[in-house]
Amino acid sequence: MKTAFGQLSYCSNIHPGEDWKEHFSVLKTSIPEIKAAVSPTEPMGLGLRLANQASIDLSENENFEDFKNWLEANDVYVFTMNGFPYGNFHNVVVKDQVHAPDWTTKDRADYTIRMFELLAKLLPENLDEGGISTSPLSYRFWWNTPESLEKATKAATKNILLVVDALIDIFEKTDKTLHLDIEPEPDGILENSEEFINWYKGYLLPMGVQHLAGKGYSTEEATILIKKHITLCYDVCHFAVGFENPQDVIDKLNNEGLKVGKIQISSAVKVDFSENAEEKLKTIAQYNEPTYLHQVVAQQKDGSFQKFPDLTEAIASFHENISEWRVHFHVPLFLENYGLLGSTQSDIVETIKVHKNKLFTHHLEIETYTWGVLPSEFQAPLNESIIREINWVKGLLNG
Repeated sequence: MKTAFGQLSYCSNIHPGEDWKEHFSVLKTSIPEIKAAVSPTEPMGLGLRLANQASIDLSENENFEDFKNWLEANDVYVFTMNGFPYGNFHNVVVKDQVHAPDWTTKDRADYTIRMFELLAKLLPENLDEGGISTSPLSYRFWWNTPESLEKATKAATKNILLVVDALIDIFEKTDKTLHLDIEPEPDGILENSEEFINWYKGYLLPMGVQHLAGKGYSTEEATILIKKHITLCYDVCHFAVGFENPQDVIDKLNNEGLKVGKIQISSAVKVDFSENAEEKLKTIAQYNEPTYLHQVVAQQKDGSFQKFPDLTEAIASFHENISEWRVHFHVPLFLENYGLLGSTQSDIVETIKVHKNKLFTHHLEIETYTWGVLPSEFQAPLNESIIREINWVKGLLNG
């Protein structure tokens, strides 16, 4: 929905459905109820998540026309999409396979370009900008040597430049500015703002300028095009897990002339071990579920940091010198505490404050997808939970 601070949506990756028929069925059941509660008289935005098979299905003309007609009939529109999970995302063990196939493969590029072709046709006439969030190149631990990591980074960048070609072509045909929003995540090849900027300056821009020179673009023209079409997805949960300050991140990006494609409004688990450490360790163990990766960044009493690829390793390695954990577990936005555990809700408040002070994106997307794996005492009917999240964010924006 349109707000004074950008288009606001929630991400449909909370809803199951790896093929289009199943996913559309869930949307038709859920969206009207949600819209009636949060945007009864104005159009409602939707952040559409399509698995690869769903994107193939929706590319069929009959399916696409049915969806577009349904959007119009229900006063709903799509301005952003989630292209991070390519395959199964519900009711299976996802873990590091959320990155597969990664950006070293043409499959990832083909899928993403297909999504952009759909988004260009879905964008309402009164909107000239859309974006798709995606994996931070690959999963870091798949590349065990500096040489293999370097090779993977270059291969991934080459495939991302194929998407740049497609987005330039879409703009020339439609005047729609579409951007690929790279989403740093713990244990991705790009896991924080510094790594994103270093990749952008050290790989994307030099390789991109050379790539576009072969198509007749000058260095200046190529740089402008790359910065226009390749942006950052600011996932608040991910940056909070990395103990990054929102204002510092935005200042660094501004200094480099780099843009934020969208804010994914999300919250992580925070554990303060200054007291009741043993009880809190038992409590956080309830979140050690087998579906998703729950990377942990531990701050030690001397201020240094220790990283763990999942909760299992963090729990097994706990020691008395740890003062705080940040856990990659997308918990509901509207709760500051979960019993003995805390959340990084304050990072959402601070990020929105920075944004309201000086807008740094036009797209805001709520992303909480772990409702089904939360401890039972924090679960509630899904539509009610989504409505509560949207209204909480609207209150934050309007407050």
